[in-house]
Amino acid sequence: MIISVYSAQPYDCDSLSEVFDATLHQLNFFNVNLNAQTAPLAEGSQAVCAFVNDRLDEPCLIELAKHGVRFIFLRCAGFNQVDLNIAQNLGIQVFRVPAYSPESVAEHAVALLLTLNRKTHKAYNRVRESNFSLDRLTGFQIYGKTIGIVGTGKIGAAFARIMRGFGCKLIAFDPFPSETLTDETGLTYLSLPQLLAQADIISLHCPLRPENRHLINAETLKLIKPGAMLINTSRGGLVDTQAAIDALQSGHLGYLGIDVYEQEESLFFRDRSEQIIDDNVWGLLLHFPNVLVTAHQAFFTKEALLEIAQTTLGNVEAAENQLHTDTRVTL
Repeated sequence: MIISVYSAQPYDCDSLSEVFDATLHQLNFFNVNLNAQTAPLAEGSQAVCAFVNDRLDEPCLIELAKHGVRFIFLRCAGFNQVDLNIAQNLGIQVFRVPAYSPESVAEHAVALLLTLNRKTHKAYNRVRESNFSLDRLTGFQIYGKTIGIVGTGKIGAAFARIMRGFGCKLIAFDPFPSETLTDETGLTYLSLPQLLAQADIISLHCPLRPENRHLINAETLKLIKPGAMLINTSRGGLVDTQAAIDALQSGHLGYLGIDVYEQEESLFFRDRSEQIIDDNVWGLLLHFPNVLVTAHQAFFTKEALLEIAQTTLGNVEAAENQLHTDTRVTL
């Protein structure tokens, strides 16, 4: 099978090439996002391999179908970037990687939490400049705090296990509660308003769907405990960024740590250090001393890259041989 790989960074090329047999599959790598304008690059390919910020909307899918593409292999768990109705109408099958080292993402959420709290990033820069003052580096003890986990799938469950080890009280919100996780970690399921009101630290671990876009918004932010910390390593669209900024400015939201941003498509995964970024919301967000942003790197471990490549290969083989697989996305 000939596969056009979009949003291909050097690490994607390395991990996919290591797993795929070049005698059986031809991988054409493109270091551009997939959209309606770049879709013609897939001419001659039976499939495309896409990532989180590729835009597989109706115009893109029509263009792909026109050029003979019949399969979409996502290198991610989320599939909100794909118009599934149009894909189905065009006869294009969609596959995803439902889980890849959930511990990697959960550990990054903890890294954001600890860095924001103990200000290790600021301390690092001070010491490098021979400034050994502890002024304004005060943190708080994590032990005994109430952790609110929104979404208790594989990543949320991994995060719960880690925070249990810190000696925290765990509360969670999920439309599909896990009795196994309750028994294992002792967490308690609550409604979202109850969780927001009680949690000292809130961590989002849920997929982005139309019904939960801006799950964290001006109204839900009013419900949180004053001074609470919010962590998001899931999808940027779960948080209304402007509402979060307003809550930071008022002092109601105490800390914000994000690895994702709702307008990240035009920013992340590229070196833009010599460019002027025309995004006033982004600029304002970075202005706050109690905000920490990383550029969608929570997944970025050796283990996760290998799992993504291996699962993608399995999806290709399932598509070629018309085998049933739970990784196929259907309506």
